[in-house]
Amino acid sequence: MPEGHTIHRIARQFSANFVGRRASVTSPQGRFAVGAAELDGQQMTDARAVGKHLLLQFGGDWLHVHLGIYGAWDFSGEIRSDASLYLVGGKASEHTAAGADGENEDSLHSIGAPRKSRVRMGERETGAALTTWPPEPVGQVRARILTETTLADLRGPTVCEVIDDDGMTALIQRLGPDPLAPFETHAQAQRRFVDRLRRSRQPVGQLLMDQSVVAGIGNIYRAEMLFRARMSPHRPGAKVTVEEAESLWRDWVRLLKIGVETGLMLTMSGLRGKAKQDAIDNREDRHWVYKREGLPCRVCGTAVSLETMQQRKLYWCPSCQQ
Repeated sequence: MPEGHTIHRIARQFSANFVGRRASVTSPQGRFAVGAAELDGQQMTDARAVGKHLLLQFGGDWLHVHLGIYGAWDFSGEIRSDASLYLVGGKASEHTAAGADGENEDSLHSIGAPRKSRVRMGERETGAALTTWPPEPVGQVRARILTETTLADLRGPTVCEVIDDDGMTALIQRLGPDPLAPFETHAQAQRRFVDRLRRSRQPVGQLLMDQSVVAGIGNIYRAEMLFRARMSPHRPGAKVTVEEAESLWRDWVRLLKIGVETGLMLTMSGLRGKAKQDAIDNREDRHWVYKREGLPCRVCGTAVSLETMQQRKLYWCPSCQQ
């Protein structure tokens, strides 16, 4: 499932290419026909991400999308990459055919200057040239947003619905804080995270995946953040000190910004020169513990453990994270 950095990248692509433009909204698949008709012909006025949720505003309504495990957006046409999404690496990833959990995201190398192209943004990002405009829908397109020069096709989302301002507000209140969401100050967001984490006796490894505690963290960031903090995933939230919780929040702010800017979950510290390029090119060189079960810990040499927590795989070092 795409983690929070991917949804922020998608929101920024909408801001750069759709906001301020009138759009045709349709549902080639037919499952979103009623909602599409409500939005059709209106100008997109805002694009926001909150955790794993995307919110696109059309007049007084919002298109609310949660990609879930299988969802993805295809952007086509004269695509302008948001300036904040800089390029990393000069070539496509060797692992374009990615597997689960977003381990092989590509950067936006395929976009470059405005040109006719198709870019998929979801669990990973890939690109290809277009020969016709607009392209025919491929597969089961739930929603199609089309301007004179740009197109966005949505496939396979868990949620695709039209909500009003009250529905948007209710969604924001239900979710935990997101460092990049423009709904509260950084201090307010940090305080809300610390309070929600420390008032629970559930394991911190479970709480970081709880979207009502903090919005946007998934399996990869959870494992890596806890290792970086040298914190056991089994420690109850109530046993995490205020200072430790604030440090976790600051690390999430740092990692989320890196993910948004690069399109990659680069979670190892001190990546420079060849080590940084290796991490860009290969998932195996990006992480401390994620998907390294049975391999020696990069710090202490203890075998990295794999277990199941709340039906999700948990990777951690029993020695470093006592």
